[in-house]
Parts: sequence; C-alpha cells; structure tokens
Amino acid sequence: MTTAHSGDHTDFGGGTFNDSVIGKVEGGLHQHNHHHGPVPIATASLPAPPAGFTGRDGDLERLLPVLDPAGVDTGLPVVICAVSGLGGIGKTSLALYAAQLADAEGWFPGGTLFVDLRGYDDNPVTADQAVLALLDALGVRGARLPQTTTTQYALYRTLLAKEQQPMLLVLDNASDPAQITGLLPGAGAGQHRVLVTSRDRLTDLSARLIDLDTLSPEAAADLLTLALRLSDDRDDRPAREPDALRELAVVCGHHPLALQIAASMLRKRRYRSIASLVVDILDAADPTDILALRPVFDVSYARLPGPQARLLRMLALAPTAEVGTDAAAALADVSPDSVFGLLEDLAAAHFVTAVAGAESGALRWRLHDLVRAYGVRIGAGDAGLPQDAQAARGRLLDFYLRWVDAADDQFRPSRDLAPGLFEGRAEALEWLDTERANLVAATQWAEDDPHAPTASSLALTLWNYLDQRRYFEDLITVSRVAQRATKRTGDTANEADAWTNLSSALDELGRTEEAIDAATRARDLCRATGDTGGEARALNHLGGSLVDLGRLDEAIEAHTLARHLYRGSGYREGEGSAWDNLGIALGAVGRSEDAIEAHTGALHLLQAVGGRRSQGIAWHNLGGALTAAGRTDEAIEALGHAVDICQELDDWYGAGQSLTELARAHEAAEHPDLARATWLRSAEAYDHAGAPAEAAKSRLNADQ
Repeated sequence: MTTAHSGDHTDFGGGTFNDSVIGKVEGGLHQHNHHHGPVPIATASLPAPPAGFTGRDGDLERLLPVLDPAGVDTGLPVVICAVSGLGGIGKTSLALYAAQLADAEGWFPGGTLFVDLRGYDDNPVTADQAVLALLDALGVRGARLPQTTTTQYALYRTLLAKEQQPMLLVLDNASDPAQITGLLPGAGAGQHRVLVTSRDRLTDLSARLIDLDTLSPEAAADLLTLALRLSDDRDDRPAREPDALRELAVVCGHHPLALQIAASMLRKRRYRSIASLVVDILDAADPTDILALRPVFDVSYARLPGPQARLLRMLALAPTAEVGTDAAAALADVSPDSVFGLLEDLAAAHFVTAVAGAESGALRWRLHDLVRAYGVRIGAGDAGLPQDAQAARGRLLDFYLRWVDAADDQFRPSRDLAPGLFEGRAEALEWLDTERANLVAATQWAEDDPHAPTASSLALTLWNYLDQRRYFEDLITVSRVAQRATKRTGDTANEADAWTNLSSALDELGRTEEAIDAATRARDLCRATGDTGGEARALNHLGGSLVDLGRLDEAIEAHTLARHLYRGSGYREGEGSAWDNLGIALGAVGRSEDAIEAHTGALHLLQAVGGRRSQGIAWHNLGGALTAAGRTDEAIEALGHAVDICQELDDWYGAGQSLTELARAHEAAEHPDLARATWLRSAEAYDHAGAPAEAAKSRLNADQ
C-alpha cells in the first residue's frame, strides 16, 4: 500500500504525490551540502546564436560531420564533440550555430537539451545538479523525480535510451570532465550526439576535440564590418578606413568578444573614425596584459554615462550572471522602467545580453563571465563600493524575500490574500522557477553578518517551494546557510525550524538516521525554549522517520504527543497532519481499525481548516487503510475522492498513484473489469504527467 506522511501547514496545489511516501506536505532544508551553487536550469530548446556570426567556416566543416547521426563512424559508443578555446572566443556561439544548422537539416528529430555548466564560475555546476536540470527539461519533476542520485541518473539514461530518434545534448561551459561523464547517454543510446564547450582541452574524454582559436585577420575584419552594417547598412567606415579596420582587429587580438565591444562603440558614435578608437585602445593597453579584452573593456566602460557605469558595477554583485529587470532595479535602487533603459544601453555596448525567460519570455539580462569579472575588478578600485555593495545586496535580499513570501502566500490557503505581486499559483510558480538559481545563491549572503537575518529568512521561506518541486540539492545548500546563520545570531526558534526542515528533507532522501537526529535536535531546542508548536512540528517529522526505520512504537508515541501539542496550541491543521501520520504508524503495527479512525479524524479536521492537497492525501491514506482492513467498498469511495482532488489540482502524477490504489481496491473486491479499467485510467494519468515507466507498469497490470 502506498502511504503519505502528511505535513502540517501547506497546500501547494500543483504539487504531486511521491511513490513510496506521497509527498510530505511540509518540506524543509538539508544540512549536508553536496555541492556549492544552485541547480542550473536546462532547456529543451536551444538559445538563439548571436546575430552576425561569421568567420568559423573551417570549424563548422570539422564539427558538422561529427554531429551528423548518419555521418562519420568514430567507433565510439556515444559520439562526443568537445570545442575548446579562450573565454569569449565564440565556443558557445559556434555550438549554437552548428546545432541550428543541424536542426535545419532534420538531424535531431528527438529534440535538443541545453545546459550551462558554469564551469568557470565560483560555484560550478556538478553533474548531480545538472542531471536534475536535464530531467526537469525532460518533464520529470515534482514527485516523479526519483529520491536518490543513483535512481535519478538511472531514469535519465533510461529516458535517453528509450528515445529512438537522435537527440543532441549541448553541455556548455564545462571545466572538468567530472561535470560531463555522468550526463553522457548510456549503452543503447548511440544514436544521440553530445556537444561540449570548455576553455580547457578535455583530453580525458573520449571525444573529437576541436580547438577554437581567435579569428583570422580577414574574419575579424569581416565581423567588424558585419556588426556595423547590421546596425546601419549605409555605414561605410570599413570601406573608407580599411587599414584602420585591420589595425582595430589587431588591437582587439582578433578576439570575437573584444571585436563586438569595439563595434558597439563605433555604432554608438556613428561619425567617429575607426582610427580614433584604435588610438584610445592603444592608450589604455597594458603591455603585460596578454589578452586584448581589458583595454577594450576600459575604453568602452569609460564612455558609459554614470548611471550605466554604476549599474554595470551593481550587476557584477548579483548572485548569478543573469538577473531579471525587477531584480536589477532593486540592485541599482531605481524603478524598473528606469533600469530597463539603462540595461538596453549596456546591451547596446555588449556588456550585457538580453535573453528571453525560459517560461514567460520576459527579458532577462546576462553578463558574460569575463564582463562580470571585469565589473568586479573595476568595483574593487572604487573606494565607496564596499558600502554601495552592502546596500545593494541588502536591497536585493529585501526584494527577493518580499516576492518569495508573496509567492508562498499563493500556496497557503489559510492566508488571506491581499492584491499583490502574483495573480495566482501558476504565475507565482513560474516566477520561482525562473529565479530559483538567484534565490538559492542569494541565501549565501547570510554568511555576512549584516545580511544574516534577511538571507536566513529567505532560505527558510524557500523550503515550501523547493521541497514541493523536489529540488533537494538546492535545499541542501540553503539549509546549511539557515542553520549556521540562525545559530550564529542566537535565533533559536528559526534554528529549530531549520532543523525540522532538514529532518523532512533528509527523510525524503532516505537518510533516515540523519533525519531522526535532526528532528531530535529541533525537538530539544523547542523544549528548551517552551515552543510547543515547534516541538509538535519536530515530533511529527520525527515520527515519520521512525516509521521508515520500523521503530513503530516510538513513532506512535511521537505522533500522539505531536497531536496533543498541536491541539493545545490551537493549530488545527497541524493536529490533522499529526493524526493522519499516526494512522500510518497504527496501520503499520496491524491496528487497522485504529488506523482508519485516525485517518477519518484527520480528514474531518483537514476538511474544516486544511488545503485541498492535504485533504487528498488524507483520503488516499484512508482508502489504503480501508483496503487493508477488507472494507473495499468504503476504500473505493475514499480513493475516488483522492483522485478527484488530484485532477482538480492538475496533479496527474498524484492521480495516477491514487488510481493505482483504486485499481488494487477493485481487485480486492473482485471487480476485474473495473480493476482493469482503473489500471488503464492510471496509465493515462501517468501519460498526462509525463511518466512513461509508471504508465507502462499500469498497462502491464491491466493485462494480467
């Protein structure tokens, strides 16, 4: 029987049930940190290559035959092509342009996957994080996401192996083969192709290596000419100043990023001579600087008006290289309307790139990592920056906390919603998904004492969203921050809350002993301060972990005490969750009628005060208990309610699970035709949820 441990105060609506534990309604924070930064966002479509791509014909001639699924036989189980070269040299542009050509040829009807591994950031993406992002892009999220890293990789490789049509996997900006090897398609997936970009030559990979150099003198001049004429087809400066054009290409080191920035300076001053720009760059050049980017950056930055220059310095302080317009406004302490124009100016100068959001299409703004490093460097020379930086980070944290709190309100039915930032749950969830990497990274600012209270509040407020979306790797990151910051500042109540959140998340990952230890720490902290509500919450999670270890008498004691404490505090929804969890423990020791009574009591309470999702979980658990007791007619009715609620919430995976239990109830009642029909309904629900493995099992059961 599939059971559900109930949480105590949230209703996430679109959240889904879990295979072995139907999604604890309450989630939390992990203590152990297995990575350094936020989980990336992968996409099932390719970003557009930059306009004006040129000068790489020879590189394309080497790359495209290797990508062609019907092309060169390399003798490798999976064909990998690794493009390497200096930062800003055009590796990603080449990869995206080649992928676009391949798509136009119809080489990859199975689709494309793209993920930025941020290999040269302070916090590179690990393979464990990337596989979560890729599974998300493949439609595997929420409760359908396997709980352990091993099973996540297994599902990822299974999905790739089952896709018979060739797919292209683009792993951008890798710095270490360890980021890549776990993401490669496994045996039986040789039809797919993998395209990797890196500043380093990844010789440890069994891959076709393509080294990307700076452009040839002719191609560099062509890039400058094309960039100018894309803006104004009447711009004849390249034709009038061919020698200065070639010299500009030389002082830019024939480096594509430097050339684009130089072209942007010329576009902005339509009647300025090319020769005068060459002089300015030479005057700014450092003879010890082997890369031409810095003097080009210096000249371009010097021509920025004050507000734009200040914004560039502020953007370099952002938690990640990509921010939304509203977040940029918070950093700069200006209105979103005002900052939009400033960002457009920076984009025109090639200091930032405008990109469409993955879900909404709303513009976001990305700094190349070299530009970001340059922004940090110029800020370091500003005597007033430490104070400006602290104030900017404080504003951004306040902005994020206000928006996350408003999004969290959309998932809590007990709160009265005032007109606010989001029109509903779907919009709130979309914003959270888009900003997730920045939100998780921003919590790290809790290590800085002035920001500790706000950043730790942000970390604690994120647990509902991250738990329900099953981004447990990110929960590990924010939990460490929340626990350290609250302990350091003496905030015992929130420290206990962080320990309880940690317990819930550890239990989800199957780290049950650690979960028990975390819940016990939370319980002891709450007892020491007389926080009965916090103690009840800790005990509720402790009981669930004790059930998982088979320590059933202790679990019954913990849930019974949690229910008593919740009742004394007047928190009825918490009392309902504890009662529902008590029913699971009672059922596990064979006290079927007592379990049914507990689930029924929990359901009545939750119907009065709880959200629809928690009611659906209670109906599901009651149905399972009734089936175990042989009361199949009542079980069928209860599970029908669970299915209805899942469908109401568009939770098709949860519907598939409750339909699975309903099919088993029909089998127990000896209704073979209804059982078969229900198994097929379960398969359809799983299909709708994008869960092919579960759908196949349901169809197999239907045919038995």
